[in-house]
Amino acid sequence: MKHYNIEATLSGERLDSYVNSLGLGFSRSYIQKLIKDGSLLVNALASKSSYKVETGDIITFSVPDEEEIEIIAQDIPLDIYYEDEDMLVVNKPKDMVVHPAAGRYTSTLVNALLYHCGNNLSDMNSILRPGIVHRIDKDTTGLLLICKTNTAYVSISAQLRAHSIKRLYKAIVCGIVNEDEGIIDKPIGRHNIDRKKMAVVDDGKEAITHYRVLKRFKNHTYIECQLKTGRTHQIRVHMASIGHPLLGDTVYGHPVKKLQGQTLHASRIGFKHPSFRQYMEFNAPLPEYFNELIESNKL
Repeated sequence: MKHYNIEATLSGERLDSYVNSLGLGFSRSYIQKLIKDGSLLVNALASKSSYKVETGDIITFSVPDEEEIEIIAQDIPLDIYYEDEDMLVVNKPKDMVVHPAAGRYTSTLVNALLYHCGNNLSDMNSILRPGIVHRIDKDTTGLLLICKTNTAYVSISAQLRAHSIKRLYKAIVCGIVNEDEGIIDKPIGRHNIDRKKMAVVDDGKEAITHYRVLKRFKNHTYIECQLKTGRTHQIRVHMASIGHPLLGDTVYGHPVKKLQGQTLHASRIGFKHPSFRQYMEFNAPLPEYFNELIESNKL
């Protein structure tokens, strides 16, 4: 079991919101379950999610180690673009989390991969992330590389570190981007206050995004982005940093009614095959909801 003993550093925020803001990797619903079950204590006493945290409160709880968690295989359809003995290329749908984490152990891409591949997935990442070598957000659609063997994992990981994998994304951002193309070169790290978010920070890791305008609308711009680096939330943070957050991004932009999550699609991925070293490239068309926005003339 992993044990957490946290001293609150601010007051007035709901208990569930405060713990969620610490960026520990747990969903808010999981935190609420811990509180309801009496497994999360404040000053050694059971509390409620609505309890207002006070500076100096001691929050304690425990969660199972990854090794104690069994991830089940689930018969969830996969949109497979390529598969061989080494790897797969899959097109992840909207609203699907890539791998299990505390509070969410089912209905993820990993659960679907375990059903499809059985034990034929690389185990070099962790017990919660078999085969996973990179990921995209829950509300982002598009192409991902999955490694079946450890040899494939080592090869793809090396290509990711060398920034030699080609990754193109399509996105709709708020406002009119005036330049036809540009480069955003700003370091990204954890937000100084909200540890659950990423931000442009001086001591962050190098992050470089190339963008190109595809079409301008009345109030929005349709763009293509190419990643040179692959930081968490990179496109979302970078575009927000220049005043053009992604349409529908509830974290770095503004929520939009009837639009669940940000408009971001991993449309193209190119890499050298781990075994025969041939360059391969795959393209995934925009999902239906995204296409409808582009063609609606309501942007």
